[in-house]
Amino acid sequence: MVNEVEVETAGEDAQEIWVQSAEFFDDDGRSFNAREGREPLAPPVLYDEFDHTIQRMRPAWATVLDRRPRLGDPAQADRILQDNRRVTERLRHLLDAMRPQGTQRIRRLEDGDDLDLNAAIAAAIDLRLGRQPDPRVMMRHLRRQRDTAVLVLLDLSESTNDPAPDGQTVLELTRAATLLLAEAIHRVGDRFALHGFCSDGRSQVFYTRFKDFDQPWGDLARARLMGAEGRLSTRMGAAIRHATAHLGRLRAARKLMIVLTDGEPADIDMRDPFYLRHDTREAVAAAVRQGVTPFCLSLDPRADSYGRAMFGQRNLMVLDRVERLPERLPQLYAALTR
Repeated sequence: MVNEVEVETAGEDAQEIWVQSAEFFDDDGRSFNAREGREPLAPPVLYDEFDHTIQRMRPAWATVLDRRPRLGDPAQADRILQDNRRVTERLRHLLDAMRPQGTQRIRRLEDGDDLDLNAAIAAAIDLRLGRQPDPRVMMRHLRRQRDTAVLVLLDLSESTNDPAPDGQTVLELTRAATLLLAEAIHRVGDRFALHGFCSDGRSQVFYTRFKDFDQPWGDLARARLMGAEGRLSTRMGAAIRHATAHLGRLRAARKLMIVLTDGEPADIDMRDPFYLRHDTREAVAAAVRQGVTPFCLSLDPRADSYGRAMFGQRNLMVLDRVERLPERLPQLYAALTR
């Protein structure tokens, strides 16, 4: 109500909306979000969308709306980790081998933390011979570290509520697999984010950030992930463009986006099954041009018929046994970032 204002010259059913770029503050100087204990949501973002019938991009066609994550039971995350102890033990040696070991010497520096003996001897020889010595006689020891950023994008459409062969729902397996994956990435030390999406037409592509790159992996992030719920549809292209924008703000040598989905792109306002497939392919191509490597792990047995056209021949894995998802997802991350 605070950002609506009546317009005297407008009709009875007309309203003028003022968009506030910053938070509203109370008389005591505290923002309403701070008083309620909630972070402010990002404003809506418009993205172009590819229409294969006219072979052109429709400007500002899809609207992505940030949605505040719902908190689940953090004790559920502990139970999942306990139930999958055998999986994590099998992965432990693989993950430990991926952690960077030792230090790297950066030589020929004017300012460092140790003397580069070879460079110092060469400089002394130059002085004896009456030549100008090279002043870069120091070196610095740096710990080896990986420069990888991973964004996990979860399809949270209504179909994830369907049961899997082992009795759990696809959503429950997705939450468990993502939890194990996050623990694996945290163990290796890579920067990572956990995001999810669903849609209700092109004007409402809901995007939920369970953990951002600058946020720690802890009880709050686990509770947010446990609160993930499946609803609505799957407008994948807009979600991939929004995830690419998040990755684009980072400086990293390798940027990886893992899309976990249980079916093909679909939405309530689109009857043409090929429209959103072509748009997803264009979104993936745009991500690649920006230095991001998208990879799709699909739980749909029919994904071979359409998934490789969207993500490429080498960037799609179809998991026939859905119940193995908690084990296969961390293994996929290890293979892609080794």
